[in-house]
Amino acid sequence: MDPHRWRLDGQLALVTGGSAGIGRAIARELLGFGARVVIVARDGDALEAARDELLEECPDGEVRALVGDVADEEQRREVLDWVEDQGEGLNILVNNAGGNLTRAANDYTDEEWREIFEVNLFSAFELSRYAFPLLTQHPGSCIVNVGSVSGMTHVRSGAPYGMSKAAMHQMTRNLAVEWAEDGVRVNSVAPWYIRTRRTSAKLADPDYLDEVLLRTPMGRVGEPEEVAAAVAFLCLPAAAYITGECIAVDGGFLRYGF
Repeated sequence: MDPHRWRLDGQLALVTGGSAGIGRAIARELLGFGARVVIVARDGDALEAARDELLEECPDGEVRALVGDVADEEQRREVLDWVEDQGEGLNILVNNAGGNLTRAANDYTDEEWREIFEVNLFSAFELSRYAFPLLTQHPGSCIVNVGSVSGMTHVRSGAPYGMSKAAMHQMTRNLAVEWAEDGVRVNSVAPWYIRTRRTSAKLADPDYLDEVLLRTPMGRVGEPEEVAAAVAFLCLPAAAYITGECIAVDGGFLRYGF
């Protein structure tokens, strides 16, 4: 067995929303496989704290922290300009940044639902396009989009969130086909409930938690590291023939029958 198929030594990975939760876990997983990681988030203090924690856990790793709001066009460009200025291209882009505001469909203001699309979908599309010339500098480069089971079925998350994630999954398929000849693989993951700061309030309601677990065949909530493992696998050379796919990290939720 070629051990290099299961390593990312020296590869440069950019992870958006990397200061906490799933994004931080993805950064940690990629570091563990030998990648050099750049994490991006809006909150500078949280970002630096995450960088310190990652370096404490992986003292031999290389982690850079860039403060940036990927929902802002100018800041998206600044992030990729910084990567380009390093002169090394880019091996891995993980579009993880996202947000939500759960309301009934008729209760959203135009600004609220458009912001959900800006953060969840438009930022990923634009970052992917900006990163494309950097990714093509390396054979076997890849993009992984962090979608959601909300983009595949109804999960009470609000219509705009589900719509934006469904579009992200379709974007994954389209870019995978379009960019295959350029050597850029594009895949996605679709988590169900994962134990993070963002989900803690809902999962703290015992009745709601019971409902979630009753619809989850494995009978538990997922952990950020379990999403990160799926993302890392899709980045590995061992996954070199996989593109345009979506891996559900959902404890069997999407396959639930009666």
